Amino acid sequence: MQLPLPSPNQHYCNISALEAGLINLPDVMFINNADPTHVTTAPSLSFLLIHSANYQKFIFDLGIRQDWENYTPAVVRWIKKTYKIDVKQDVAQSLQKGGTSPADITTVCLSHCHWDHVGDTSPFTNSVFVLGGDSQQLFNPGYPAEANSSFSSDLLPLGRTNFLSVADWQPIGPFPRALDFYGDGSLYIIDAPGHLPGHINLLARTSPDGAWIYLAGDSAHHWNLLNGASDIAVGHPGHLHSCAHVNKEQAEEHIARIKELLNMPRVRVMLAHDEPWFRENHGGAQFWPGKIQSL
Repeated sequence: MQLPLPSPNQHYCNISALEAGLINLPDVMFINNADPTHVTTAPSLSFLLIHSANYQKFIFDLGIRQDWENYTPAVVRWIKKTYKIDVKQDVAQSLQKGGTSPADITTVCLSHCHWDHVGDTSPFTNSVFVLGGDSQQLFNPGYPAEANSSFSSDLLPLGRTNFLSVADWQPIGPFPRALDFYGDGSLYIIDAPGHLPGHINLLARTSPDGAWIYLAGDSAHHWNLLNGASDIAVGHPGHLHSCAHVNKEQAEEHIARIKELLNMPRVRVMLAHDEPWFRENHGGAQFWPGKIQSL
């Protein structure tokens, strides 16, 4: 159950965090033994990956859009009722702060299509968008044809969106389905079922000699779910489903696989809403134009 060893002249990815807004997450919505009064102000992180050989720029998630009133009416109502957000800097601004234009991004990969991950896609005029195949069903028909849909039918650019099928993906480490994105072992897209149809994670090499980062998206919203201190909360009225995931059992199985990574050497796991990491590193050298250091 190990990850692939590096090959001679192994390619890898340099990874930088991007600011993409803050969101208040009531702990009671995500972990079963939470203080019911505690709210975690968490980031909605985005990540810039740059390939070590071809220098292509790949973004994972777009966070929260600054003009959040332009989400679908259903999302706007949800934000006003359930969450407080603060977007001082969106992904496009975070890139520009580091000297990069959204037009320079080759690929935008969305872990899933919840509003706090899709941001504003319009600045990425040259990017191919990559999503898990089952995401496509969320836009059938989508807003405005379905007035109460959280998924806008104009979110993804026509002719530049690739919905990935997992039919022919191969296992890697603890994960049964993975796609070698560049074909050189530098970046794998991981099927991550449970949270939302089409949910995917990334597993990226970050050095030529065996270091990795696993970007877990919304596989878990709180580190207690990975360190064993808590289980997934159920029954909160703020959820559209019984919990934060459309399929709790699949989410728990996937969390168990991520826990296996934590026992492997030189593997860093990061959550989309990784508040402890953000609190320690916000504004520092691991944000673009800096990079996250390998273990």
